[in-house]
Amino acid sequence: MSTEQLNDQIQEILERNRRVTVDKAWETSWTRTGTIALIIYLAAVLFMWQIEVDQFLNNALIPVLGYLLSTQTLPPLKRWWLKKYHKETSKE
Repeated sequence: MSTEQLNDQIQEILERNRRVTVDKAWETSWTRTGTIALIIYLAAVLFMWQIEVDQFLNNALIPVLGYLLSTQTLPPLKRWWLKKYHKETSKE
């Protein structure tokens, strides 16, 4: 394999790493989380209004709060699980 081919492969890997980093930043951003929360809220409001739920504007907050809690508690849970998993696999 030539030096030029190796350099091309390294550049491809570096570019892929940049894309992965940007994708990860988007996945964990408040912009994404807030947008999804807003969409959930609007959908819940529309649905609850359609089926004539009392105080539908307030009640529509329940699924949004559930979503926000899940997105904020999962990263610490994931870190805990990864530590536990790493300890268990390193024993083998």
